[in-house]
Amino acid sequence: MNNKFFIINANIVNEGEIFFGDILIENGIISKIFRRNNNSNFSNKAKDFKIIDAKNNYLFPGLIDDHVHFREPGLTHKADISTESKAAVAGGITSFMEMPNTIPNAVNQELLENKYQLASEKSLANYSFYLGATNDNLDEILKTDPKKVCGLKVFMGASTGNMLVDVPYALENIFSKSKLLIATHSEDETIIQENIKKYKEKFAENVPMEMHPKIRSEEACYKSSSFAVELAKKYSSRLHILHLSTAKELNLFDNSIPLKDKKITSEVCVHHLWFNENDYKEHGSRIKWNPAIKTALDQKSLFNGVLDNKIDVIASDHAPHTLAEKNNTYFKAASGGPLVQHSLPVMLDFYHKGMISLEIIVDKMCHSPAVCFKVSKRGFIREGYFADLTIVDLNSPWKVEESNILSKCKWSPFEGQVFNSKITHTFVNGHLAYQNGNFDESKKGERLLFNWILNPYGPSCSRLGNMGNRGNMGNMGNREMTTK
Repeated sequence: MNNKFFIINANIVNEGEIFFGDILIENGIISKIFRRNNNSNFSNKAKDFKIIDAKNNYLFPGLIDDHVHFREPGLTHKADISTESKAAVAGGITSFMEMPNTIPNAVNQELLENKYQLASEKSLANYSFYLGATNDNLDEILKTDPKKVCGLKVFMGASTGNMLVDVPYALENIFSKSKLLIATHSEDETIIQENIKKYKEKFAENVPMEMHPKIRSEEACYKSSSFAVELAKKYSSRLHILHLSTAKELNLFDNSIPLKDKKITSEVCVHHLWFNENDYKEHGSRIKWNPAIKTALDQKSLFNGVLDNKIDVIASDHAPHTLAEKNNTYFKAASGGPLVQHSLPVMLDFYHKGMISLEIIVDKMCHSPAVCFKVSKRGFIREGYFADLTIVDLNSPWKVEESNILSKCKWSPFEGQVFNSKITHTFVNGHLAYQNGNFDESKKGERLLFNWILNPYGPSCSRLGNMGNRGNMGNMGNREMTTK
């Protein structure tokens, strides 16, 4: 099997610039990057290499999605590591970080390592798995090696099973003692339950889907997020707040600090940038997520938060359910949906609308996740780094249809949408895993490693790269079903 590739004629998007050039890949590593003029001769640079002609298309670092739910083990009727990692790779995602609310919940070392073993056998993409926090698993948290596990997931809001962390001393212990990056789902359960009671009194079981952002409200999000930030500042914890959904929450973040020095970072997901509350009438439960998609003002503010660096990472929160689970009344409809295959095309359509640059897309979906999580030798196009790469044809329209949806659930909130850009090739560790609709599954992805440097006060941030100044460019019973 040829493990040497020469990618030629590529517009390379990396570290704040776009340049024309070629890339040599040897033994899974980027061995050489050539910058050249369009008419320069590249011959004789790479004998015995398989040539991949990018045809003047755009070459990105492979995307790192820090927020997915691949449902294995225990929920594989919805999705599994094999199907969802293929969907991810077809979407240009070469590495993912998966959440612990599978069955059983990944809340101890044995259950966590079982997931890693599954991924080593099944995942086409590189992988890491969060340990899940509970009110009583501090010992397991402290056993976890931050160089081998992406982080600790804390549900500071409604969740299933034993994963709602709502005991104050448990939260204090987590924030004061954890050596792991703490990633939070921040919604206040008390406020949510009060809102459910109010809307049930008004609508009984027939609550309109449009009430979702009223039930899982701005107030619920802000109260929980602000509490997480308060704890992180008190204990100098490394905090990453997931899936922001409100304009108000942006006030919690500081864009005057370089990313390499930030202790508190944030993420937005593509559905909160693409949809707003006016879309519930058309899409209904298909766009029911937790936290909820909210107002057009929130949508616009979140987008601006990406551009002004109050938001550091763009992710998917890929969380598939079957249509039978989605097509229900409000309280019975599951929250979440499949997104990994389409998150990059979504952002590229924003590029086509002149709303964001390619450089910022790459920063927020490749570089910044690598920096935030200290991912070792990924997220950038650099000599000596793993050859995780994706080629994108910016001008190849295609329509999302059931026949081309790769997630196991076989539906998408984007069905019927024509995207302007298509992923043509994806390399994972130098292996051409995807090419024009075809997969090569002969080689699996690898476990991600992390460059945390520990000190008595928790993890310290060391930058993997210097992006400089990135400016604007362009329960059950009466409880709502909260599984994502």
